[in-house]
Amino acid sequence: MTLLDTNEFRKKLSAIYNEIAKELFGFGTTLLRVTIENQMITFYAKHRRSPRSAALEGEAPALKLEVDFRMSLLYKRKLRERLEEEMGLNIEAVLRDYDAATQLAITNVILVESELNT
Repeated sequence: MTLLDTNEFRKKLSAIYNEIAKELFGFGTTLLRVTIENQMITFYAKHRRSPRSAALEGEAPALKLEVDFRMSLLYKRKLRERLEEEMGLNIEAVLRDYDAATQLAITNVILVESELNT
């Protein structure tokens, strides 16, 4: 366990993640777990299906995939910005994978190694 691995710290991380979901999609997640191991923070989330997303899936599947991809990039950028600004984290990389069929997303935030010594 690192100094960053506290219940209060994980609650703040969860709140930021959910706030971004609300900003981008209009609602938060239905499930969200945050784990911290070594220099990586992992968000395991189940998102709600957007009515717009369901409509696009039937009418323009390729467009829906493009929108999902772009929204994921936007999510990563906003998450990085907020974690750096609000939590003071020094982030090396944000990696995210989203599965539209299950609405599950795994987001890994890799901290600069020296961050662990704070």
